[in-house]
Amino acid sequence: MTLNPNLRRFFSEFAENKVALVAAIIVLAIVLLALLAPLVAPQDPYDLASLTLRDARRPPGYVGTQGYTHLLGTDAQGRDLLSAILYGLRISLQMGLVAGAIAFALGATIGTTAAYLGGRVEAVLMRIVDLQLSFPAILLAFVLAALLGQGRWPLTAALVAAQYAYFARTAHGAAVAERQKDYVEAALSTPLPGRTVVLRHILPNCMAPLLVVGTVQVASAISLEATLSFLGVGLPPTEPSLGMLISNGFQYMLSGRYWISIYPGVALIVLIIAINLVGDQIRDQLNPRLRR
Repeated sequence: MTLNPNLRRFFSEFAENKVALVAAIIVLAIVLLALLAPLVAPQDPYDLASLTLRDARRPPGYVGTQGYTHLLGTDAQGRDLLSAILYGLRISLQMGLVAGAIAFALGATIGTTAAYLGGRVEAVLMRIVDLQLSFPAILLAFVLAALLGQGRWPLTAALVAAQYAYFARTAHGAAVAERQKDYVEAALSTPLPGRTVVLRHILPNCMAPLLVVGTVQVASAISLEATLSFLGVGLPPTEPSLGMLISNGFQYMLSGRYWISIYPGVALIVLIIAINLVGDQIRDQLNPRLRR
C-alpha cells in the first residue's frame, strides 16, 4: 500500500521542522503512555483499597509499603504520583479529544449551514456565535460546570459549549468564500438536496482551517479541564486528573513538598506546548501565506 503523494509531501515538509517533529514525537509518546497506563503504571490510583496514609506525601525515590519505588513521590492520599500522572494524562486526552470532536462537529455544522442558508438564519446564528465569543471561554465553562455538576459528561458538555463557537466562526468564514465559487453554483443547479451540497461540496473544502483550529482547541480543552478540576468544579475527587493533582499539592508548596504539584504541572505544560507546536506547523503547511 503506497502513501498518497499529497500526504507524503505533507509529512516530508512536516519533518523538515525539527521542533515540530520533536513535539509530535512527544505527543505520540504521551498518548502511548496514557493508553498503556494500566500496564505501565506501578499502581492503580483508582483502587482506593490499595492506598495507605503511611505512604502519603513521600518524596521522590521513596520505597513504599507495597515494595516498589515511588519515582516521583506520592500525593496527600498516598497515591504513586507517576501512576496518577499517567492516568491523569489519559483523562486529559480523553476529555480534550471527545470535547474537541463534538465541538468540531457542532460548530462546523452551524457555520456551514449559516453560510449556505444566508439571510436571517445566517444573521441569527452568527450573532449568537459572536455573543458567545465575547465571553471568556474559562468563565463560560466555569459557570456551566458549576451548574451541571461534577462528572465526565457534564464537564464535556461545558467544554463543548465553551468551544464550539470557534469552530462555527471559522467554518462560516471559509464556507462563505466557498459558497461563491463556480463549483457550488454548478452543484446547486442540479436536483441535489441542500444537505448534500453542504456536506459533500462545501464542508470538505473548509477542512484545512478547521483542522488547524481543532488542534489548538484540543490543547485548549485540556487546559480548561485542568483549570476547572483545579478550581473544584471539574471531575470528582475519585478521578485524579492533572488539575486535581495540582490542586491537591498546592497547599503543600510552601512546606517543601513541591513534587505533589510541580510534576503534574510539568506534565500538563509539556503536553499543551507540544500540541500547540504541532498545530502551528500544520497551520503553516495548510496556509501558503504562512509558509516559511
